[in-house]
Amino acid sequence: MGADRAVTGHVVPDYEAADRGATGRAGAGAGRNAVEGRGAGGGTRRASDPAGLFVSLFGLIGAGARDRGGRPGALQRAGKIRRRGQKGGAGTLGMSRRACATLAASGLLLAGCASMPDSGDVRQVGSTPRADADSPVRVYGVRPGNDEQPRELVLGFLEATTSDEARFETAREYLTKRARDEWNPLAETTVLAQAPKVRVEGGANRDTPGYDIVLSGKQLATVDANHAYEPDEKPYEERLHVAKSGSQWRIDSLPAGLVLGESDFQRIYRSVNKYYFAELGPDGDKSAVGKDVLVADPVYLRRWVDPVTSTVRALLGGPTNWLEPVVRTSFPSGTQLDSKHLRLDDSNELRIGLSRDAAGVDQLRCHEMAAQVLFTVQDLSTSKVSKVVLESAAGAELCSLTRDQAEGYAPDRINGKADNQYFIDEERRMVQLDDTGEEPEHVPGPFGEPTAGLGSIAVARDERTAAGVSQNGRDLYVADLKPGVERGGSRLHSATGGRQGGLTVPSWDGLGDLWVADRSPDRPRLLRLASGVGEPEEVNVTGLDGGRIVSLRVAADSTRIALLIERDGHTSLWLGRLERAKTSAEPPLSVKGLRSLAPQLDEVDAVSWAGGSRLVVAGTESGGVQELRYMETDGSPGNSPTLPGPGKVEQIAASEDENRPLIAKASDGIVRLPPDANWKTVVKKGTAPVYPG
Repeated sequence: MGADRAVTGHVVPDYEAADRGATGRAGAGAGRNAVEGRGAGGGTRRASDPAGLFVSLFGLIGAGARDRGGRPGALQRAGKIRRRGQKGGAGTLGMSRRACATLAASGLLLAGCASMPDSGDVRQVGSTPRADADSPVRVYGVRPGNDEQPRELVLGFLEATTSDEARFETAREYLTKRARDEWNPLAETTVLAQAPKVRVEGGANRDTPGYDIVLSGKQLATVDANHAYEPDEKPYEERLHVAKSGSQWRIDSLPAGLVLGESDFQRIYRSVNKYYFAELGPDGDKSAVGKDVLVADPVYLRRWVDPVTSTVRALLGGPTNWLEPVVRTSFPSGTQLDSKHLRLDDSNELRIGLSRDAAGVDQLRCHEMAAQVLFTVQDLSTSKVSKVVLESAAGAELCSLTRDQAEGYAPDRINGKADNQYFIDEERRMVQLDDTGEEPEHVPGPFGEPTAGLGSIAVARDERTAAGVSQNGRDLYVADLKPGVERGGSRLHSATGGRQGGLTVPSWDGLGDLWVADRSPDRPRLLRLASGVGEPEEVNVTGLDGGRIVSLRVAADSTRIALLIERDGHTSLWLGRLERAKTSAEPPLSVKGLRSLAPQLDEVDAVSWAGGSRLVVAGTESGGVQELRYMETDGSPGNSPTLPGPGKVEQIAASEDENRPLIAKASDGIVRLPPDANWKTVVKKGTAPVYPG
């Protein structure tokens, strides 16, 4: 491969790699994957993988060494790379054809050898100008060979399902005609910790000719037909059946959907935020930005299969089942794409033809529709969408919306423009610090006075008002952040205090309401104070099942709330919907739809919102050490990087602006993590770090 024709791509899945390396058939060779990419000249390259190995420099260091979570990477999980003749392969690589790692972000690639050289000159590989997310290598499956035995056939089928083919044409060749017609690969995706284990049961007999093939493993999650991710840890086992079709074995019975190992899932799919408008009911009237509040709804879509078209189609399909009760879409019911393929033009303009259902919408509603599209597709390309044009089925323009015009709908408007981080110093006074500041300053007003005596704080998103809980945890105060004002009396009193009782850290939503939980064992409850000064109203929480809220953070959009719930001696992370009453018979406000976000964590210590659909979480797996990680609101790891730990984290705060530093209370005091930097100690003694919210 010449230096001027670098190929880029991804880690190829590792289904039973080491085993298949030892049993690879001569007909198909040890390498059945095909890889397609673009060279520097702009032409398309397509290369088979006869040696069973494409190893990029990044794949060897990254995927082959450690994945995002610090675990053994895809190459290590598949099996060690062995030179020809070493133990583990009958004259082949121990990894065989499954171990194909390529690089999506650079043009550096080592390829085309059946063994890894251990001598020779080091040579520089030329770069390629378009080696980025817009010019990926495409991974394709390979057709079944002649005389494949049942187990090998199933392994080949599983491999083919991890290709980038839009309709799984190659995977269907492993099926009988009837099974091809009935199989729906997109009905559901099951995510396992590793690629499924394959076991043959029984044998051919006169009554039921063929073989049962058992797939098993540890299930982590599922993705439904609406692309929604759902954590669901349990043992996995499903059966396929293989029978003769003519002279060849083929799969004649199989469950709907796909089953993928976690590494393959992360390669094939990406997390995308769809956007819908919040259903705020009467509460929307007091919003500083009106009722046009966009809420992120994360889904998983195939990374390389017509991403813009599939994303817009998913948006038109409506919100996920979990989020649907608290959001609305401006697209008329039944609206579909009238265009088969959507592409950005040279000016980054996106034109979308809509079905007749969208005809006749007024300009305000049409602009809302365009805003939903623009913010949903904005991260799919390295080039930002400059303009969205919606067209009728007849080709007439319905409306258009530029990026500048869309700022009036931007999801982050409701976050406020926070200038500072805040925490409590060793004198129990509230201090503030900007992103680059070295010395915290006492805030103006009563919370910055020597007599403040604070235990926890929360700052309104406009940074004009703050709430503070007394050091003993029993009283809640609200005061303006300006000189000369009085703290006033307690807004809420808890019957008990201390570490096991009293009031939680408060939280402000984007509507200006204040939330807090009373942890009193005799009467635990969740409360809201309208505008921070209203009478505390108890909010019903469905699904607590005897648990007790020990921490909470409300999203800026005021439709979701993150809760740490203590139950049976363990604290776990849950996400709930904030549902407003639609009839007078319902409570005005309630928390429903509690979903567990981090079932793998035995203990969760702290949580904070860190984006429209992202949380930062500090927690511990059973028998492990504390980890700091980002997590999507659907419970998935999403596309976020791993985080270094600053030591034992007691409290964590993040901005919903993802470019702001993290701030935490850790064993070294108050520490801060700017983007692309390391943790730095702010002060040795302090507690309760927060961003506005």
